[in-house]
Amino acid sequence: MRHMKAGRKLGRNSSHRKAMYRNMVTSLMLHGRIRTTDAKAKELRRIADRVITLGKRVPPSKLAALDGEELVKAQAERVHAIRQARKFIVDRDVLHRVFNEYSERYQTRPGGYTRLVKLGFRTGDNAPMTLIELMPAYEVDESATSSDDAAAAAVDEGGEE
Repeated sequence: MRHMKAGRKLGRNSSHRKAMYRNMVTSLMLHGRIRTTDAKAKELRRIADRVITLGKRVPPSKLAALDGEELVKAQAERVHAIRQARKFIVDRDVLHRVFNEYSERYQTRPGGYTRLVKLGFRTGDNAPMTLIELMPAYEVDESATSSDDAAAAAVDEGGEE
């Protein structure tokens, strides 16, 4: 049975693997996209999405709306999330970006903050290469949804005739 065996080993011992993931997540959050092998990108996606979700717990806009006892509680929750994210992000400026810029950008997005784009094969060893990048901001366009609803209603009316 393969209980508690999740994740790829990638031919590295655990300390090397953890250090590699830390560096890759930090680079992804700093640059917005990185080019790596397919297997590394798939594992990196899990960690990067988890870090952005930690950033979304208490965004700065929520702190601005609170006061008193609620503000103290929210600040404590934010500090806890920052400390958890520091396990994966090694640069203080990148951590600041995750908890300010990315937390606001992805506030309405329910998940899936990264995208994997297959690039082909590396020339040296023919390893499959992938571009992993952060998704753009998720915005709900109300005019598009209303036109989609109108188009759906027109199709429904046409089908009844």
